[in-house]
Amino acid sequence: MAPRRPAENADYTVPDILAWLEASGSADNIAGMQRFGINIDKAFGVGNAALRPFGKTLGRNHERTRELWQTGFREARLLALFTDEPGRVSPTQAREMAADFNSWEIVDTASDLFVDAGHLDELVPEFAADEREFVRRTAFAMIAWAAVHLRKRDDADFIVLLPLIERYATDPRNFVKKAVNWALRQIGKRNLTCHAPALGLAEKLAASQDKTMRWIGKDAVRELTDDKIRQRLASKQR
Repeated sequence: MAPRRPAENADYTVPDILAWLEASGSADNIAGMQRFGINIDKAFGVGNAALRPFGKTLGRNHERTRELWQTGFREARLLALFTDEPGRVSPTQAREMAADFNSWEIVDTASDLFVDAGHLDELVPEFAADEREFVRRTAFAMIAWAAVHLRKRDDADFIVLLPLIERYATDPRNFVKKAVNWALRQIGKRNLTCHAPALGLAEKLAASQDKTMRWIGKDAVRELTDDKIRQRLASKQR
């Protein structure tokens, strides 16, 4: 088998990347990001539609991604997450990154990387117990991603996370409650085995006197009882 050709821009240094970002950004994009609640304190205004393809031209490079992360720029950090090598991402690195989280967009992208790096079991309970809003969100974003993409994991590995979802379903902070809801829905949509216990928890939360629990539960019940969802799961089971 012929060796894989290096990525087109594999030799780009961090200054090269920052120069490309500066030239590619726009004020209109920054305004749009702000409307979606994305942190723009340090942003060039490069949309993901351009950022992801550019990341592919860079190829994966663990050392470079650490430098990109340290710049603090939104787009540089996303490129760091797009182009890191999952097999070289340690739990310690994940914790260090989490300490810098300041935007749901960064959190959700990093969560995918942390799961792909194999740290679901170690980091989810730890991050869920962390009082920082974006760190706690990371735990439930990881669950949501894993429920969809870790197809070879036992269903029991996700059902056992339902008590964790219930425990933190009282956190009223916007970026936490939405991620808790997301995790519950994704577990419920994994397959019929997971659907029943997830729906049971959703119904329990929907009947709660706690406002946040009730919102999370009602929204999850709405999706998990949708006829199209039920039919898809039944078809998948067959």
